[in-house]
Amino acid sequence: MEEIPGGVNEMAYQMQKFSWADYVVFVFMLAISAVVGIYWGFVKDQSSQNDYLLGGRNMKVIPVSMSLVASFVSGITLLGSPTEVYMHGTQYAFIMGGIFLMSIVMTQVYLPVFHELKITSNYEYLSLRFDNRVRLFGSILFAFTLVGWLPIVIYVPALAFNQVTGVDVHVITPIVCLVCIFYTSAGGLQAVVWTDVIQITAMFGAMALVAIKGTIDVGGVGVVWQRNLDSQRIEYPNWDPNPTARHTIWSLVIGGLVYWLQANAVNQTMVQRYLALPTLRGAKWSVFLFCIGISILYCFCLYCGLLIYARFHDCDPLQTKLAKAKDQLLPLLVMDVLGDIPGLPGVFVAGIFSAALSSLSTSLNSMSAVVLEDFYKPFFKRQLTERQTNWLLKGVVILLGCVCLALVFIVEKMGTILQLTMTLEAMTMGPQLGVFTMGILMPWVDATGALVGGMCGLITMSWWCLSAQLAIASGQIVHPHKHLSIEGCQYNFTIADTTELPIIAQVSPVLHVSYMWYTLAGALIAVCVGLAVTQVNRWRGKVHVLPSPNLLAPQLRGLYKDPPHPGDDSYIRAYDSKKVERNKNSMSINMKPINEIEEIG
Repeated sequence: MEEIPGGVNEMAYQMQKFSWADYVVFVFMLAISAVVGIYWGFVKDQSSQNDYLLGGRNMKVIPVSMSLVASFVSGITLLGSPTEVYMHGTQYAFIMGGIFLMSIVMTQVYLPVFHELKITSNYEYLSLRFDNRVRLFGSILFAFTLVGWLPIVIYVPALAFNQVTGVDVHVITPIVCLVCIFYTSAGGLQAVVWTDVIQITAMFGAMALVAIKGTIDVGGVGVVWQRNLDSQRIEYPNWDPNPTARHTIWSLVIGGLVYWLQANAVNQTMVQRYLALPTLRGAKWSVFLFCIGISILYCFCLYCGLLIYARFHDCDPLQTKLAKAKDQLLPLLVMDVLGDIPGLPGVFVAGIFSAALSSLSTSLNSMSAVVLEDFYKPFFKRQLTERQTNWLLKGVVILLGCVCLALVFIVEKMGTILQLTMTLEAMTMGPQLGVFTMGILMPWVDATGALVGGMCGLITMSWWCLSAQLAIASGQIVHPHKHLSIEGCQYNFTIADTTELPIIAQVSPVLHVSYMWYTLAGALIAVCVGLAVTQVNRWRGKVHVLPSPNLLAPQLRGLYKDPPHPGDDSYIRAYDSKKVERNKNSMSINMKPINEIEEIG
């Protein structure tokens, strides 16, 4: 396109108003994170494994809750949620119903089991309940998903930084990542949590600034509401039971409940911080505070989506190419409403990068715990000294951080493959939740059933998710968006040819199912196959040792005090199951040995 005076290219250049004050604010945020790492890594004693991975199991509820919110909300969330409202309306807001249902289920079913066992990695539970095969399966799923997800978490805010400053992605990404790797490897979980506290403050501050100043510039809340109401972006609950509808009250509340259960109740990055709290009561409180915090932040993000439309209601920046990608809509709004005030764009960029840093640091710390507890200890007999353990944990953080940094430059070249990479989480989260659910809620399921169920769920969801994303990328599945106008644009631009290509072939109706059902589908497939395989094993006469009551949900411990299948010789009761001896920094789980086995029948 030939550049036109007053055209879109000149407009985009003029909006890049990142001043020296903004750079100072941004660098100050990075410097604070580094100082926290130095404090917890070199001033405070973090030499033991328990201190490094769990903060000595003596963390406080408020900082941990803030850390949970900070690490869960990545830059993808902060930039993607406003775009969702701008393109499709407010229906997505009803997912908050699923969040609060998750808090009830998690605190009553999953969290008591993990917290009472005093484990470091929640995949340790799988070896206690099943065997090391299932434990390794869960750990590999976690590592695979993390390595695929983290480069995207880093890349998305780098794009935002490029939008508001013009600074190349290749310059800013290594600087930010290296700071994060430094404070995570040096300070352990304490450094991660306390930097998260600082970073979540930056996130809330950034979103609040955009919301308040943007509302004032547009003309008030009434104008924001009316413009979105007129464009039908303000939506009532969609009660359509059709599973192919992209967002409905059913998919958002029920599907959202299951999605959030996987993300919060059985995900190592989240569970590790709940286990760092000294009491179960404190851990439950942190779940509820997390839900409140995440809901408030979601409200800010969704309101910013309404604000983007109110500002650009008559001149869509996506069609004019003022915003090169959908994830650049919020940074565009920021430069439009905050660009003239030195320092405020810096606060926003610091907030976006804070979201990425908190997700990256938490994931690196959790991965070090998984490598030690799930990849080394079960398969190597050699006992590591405290010094060797410390070097192993820090080495994992540094190595994985560098790998993710390198993958950022590959992700940048992938184009539409970026969308495929984001399906990793959907492919693995459902089967993993299914395996944990079989362990906690279904005492009759054996290890082979859990493993085969999880693998079948993974294979099925891999086909489903990848096929659906390929269909979307090729234009065979199109999700219609709300009306967007360019009638009021005050600058010159050229609209690209939008002639639609004919659909080559019809795709399976299964691929049209809303992505909000993916987690539930994966979990159900894993559970159903696990139950079927277990039943086949019973018919073959394979003996199943019923698990110790403390490996089950509290609600089931009384119900299965007596054998569930009297007269069935394929079940035996081991008083308190098998002997589990684990020395974990003077903390061990003591279960009675199998000195008595009672045959049922």
